Amino acid sequence: MPADLHIHSTASDGRLTPEEIVKQARAAGLSAIALTDHDTVDGIQAALQAAGSSGLEVITGIEFNTELDGAEIHILGYYLTLDSGLAGTLAILRAARENRAKMIIARLDQLQIRIDYDRLKQVASRATMGRPHIARALYEAGYTTSVGEAFERYLARGKPAYVPHHRLDPFRAIATVLKAEGIPVLAHPGLAKKDELIPEFVARGLLGIEVFYPFHTPGDVARYEKICLEQGLVMTGGTDCHGPGFNYPPLGTVTVPDETILQLKQLRNQRSIDQKAGISGRTENV
Repeated sequence: MPADLHIHSTASDGRLTPEEIVKQARAAGLSAIALTDHDTVDGIQAALQAAGSSGLEVITGIEFNTELDGAEIHILGYYLTLDSGLAGTLAILRAARENRAKMIIARLDQLQIRIDYDRLKQVASRATMGRPHIARALYEAGYTTSVGEAFERYLARGKPAYVPHHRLDPFRAIATVLKAEGIPVLAHPGLAKKDELIPEFVARGLLGIEVFYPFHTPGDVARYEKICLEQGLVMTGGTDCHGPGFNYPPLGTVTVPDETILQLKQLRNQRSIDQKAGISGRTENV
């Protein structure tokens, strides 16, 4: 019974609702899924309610978009305690995203490209607004022939409407996950290509690496498996599914075994025991 530990819903930039994700996960025969929306946990309760007593485990997760020295590095968090003060950090990130969206719209306006802010809110629906929603609005308005072209012409770094994003640094994201009693994991490191930072991440409390990822090469997988074995880290994986219209594989096609879920739970339980005993372990520098 496999598990897909990297999935995005309409709570961030995905196309599937949490309820639809649960339905597809059950149809795929998965034992567990992690809803890991960007900088938000707004879809978790809907997914938990949809799963009900079906036997499908919905792991409370998140994906923090972080940046360090110009490199974009993502940190996943698993088994978060939602009432742990996480809301304050997420509210700051949400406000920053919305302000960025307004600045991007203003830059597009200077290029004689008109995007209605109210329509953008409709496109984003309940999600925090981001570049994928603006890209979709550009495509729908006929300014581009695809969502991808919207990024290539206007929204990618260095393009006319690009606005830098207020992000946590990866160390702050790791600390935030730990404070929420979760398990911090480095997402798709083969994309960031910052392997030299992994020892420092581990020293700050990183507990896993996303080894199995759609766009990791066999060489990437072998390299990160080796690092996990050397550093005592859990190996996670998932599809990064965003639903139809995105260049990611379908939900449940990149998975990890139930053993991985057990390892994550054991890590969380051990951290809880250590904290009660006053033992900080790896997190002493956070």
